[in-house]
Amino acid sequence: MLKKISMFLFVFLLVAACSNDENIEEGTAQKNTKPVELTISAAASLKDAMEEIQHTYKEKHPEVKLNFNFGGSGSLQQQISQGAPVDLFFSAADDKFDLLVEEGLIAKEDGADLLSNELVLIVPKEEQGVIQSFQDLAKESVSQLSIGTPETVPAGKYAKESFEKVGIWNDVEPKIVFAKDVRQVLSYVETGNVQAGVVYKTDALTSDKVTIVASADSASHSPIIYPVGVIKDSKHYEAAKEFYAFLQSEKILKVYEDYGFTIE
Repeated sequence: MLKKISMFLFVFLLVAACSNDENIEEGTAQKNTKPVELTISAAASLKDAMEEIQHTYKEKHPEVKLNFNFGGSGSLQQQISQGAPVDLFFSAADDKFDLLVEEGLIAKEDGADLLSNELVLIVPKEEQGVIQSFQDLAKESVSQLSIGTPETVPAGKYAKESFEKVGIWNDVEPKIVFAKDVRQVLSYVETGNVQAGVVYKTDALTSDKVTIVASADSASHSPIIYPVGVIKDSKHYEAAKEFYAFLQSEKILKVYEDYGFTIE
């Protein structure tokens, strides 16, 4: 009788222990698959690449929803500085990124220079032959061109630097239609609202309505660097760090290259 009771107790304790282990594992699984929403503020020139990356990440992490806020890096930086709830910042300019590091909003160890790009002059496809170089923008026959607003759009700042370097800024400034980001510049050129525009090479490659007629000498403007980093006060810091690491993985670096970026 005593043996039967002992055996019963042993089996009961074993079942209880297994049940407890299963509950722990289930609880861990639930914790690991808890829905998370991450907000990523990214330069407008990253839009196409990031949308593909979003799809790839969703397949591996269905519990994570990625919300992208695309725009000019300067405007995005200002939003973050003013307290916008953002988890990662992917900038098209290291000076905008460095401001957030200096403000203590991004820890230096949580950021990395990831990509670089090229500045190009584009015209509507049907307008080939009218403008062949940056110097041609100073001609009287060119009445309107577009660049991003230099104070908030890095591509606009680089364009202004290039214009100053080749000595045409004073001639072209009155003709410029300023845009909120490079994608707006691209749109102005695609629709023929302006005769030319300055964008990144990666933007120009997304459109079959424009032609690249010239590339800016890299020595004529500041280095075009794309840093990415995790916002220190992110409410989902660990999930943001995981996505940050994913953005630097070998598979994703290939995606950037497919869209025309150069890996730093």
